[in-house]
Amino acid sequence: MMVPVRCFTCGTVVGEHWEEFKHRTREASDPEDPEKVLDELGVERHCCRRMLVSHKDLVDIVAPYQ
Repeated sequence: MMVPVRCFTCGTVVGEHWEEFKHRTREASDPEDPEKVLDELGVERHCCRRMLVSHKDLVDIVAPYQ
């Protein structure tokens, strides 16, 4: 789950792409290039791309107990 769900700058929903982006660029055994993944997901605006690339999930750190 990505928090916040919307881009701070333009308000576009970016949270729907977060899980796939995170899996393909950070968690995969052979990580893909973030630029290529964002192109394939259809994220075109610079502000939205920045949101996804720079985001760090803090949910596991803040609330480690499920």
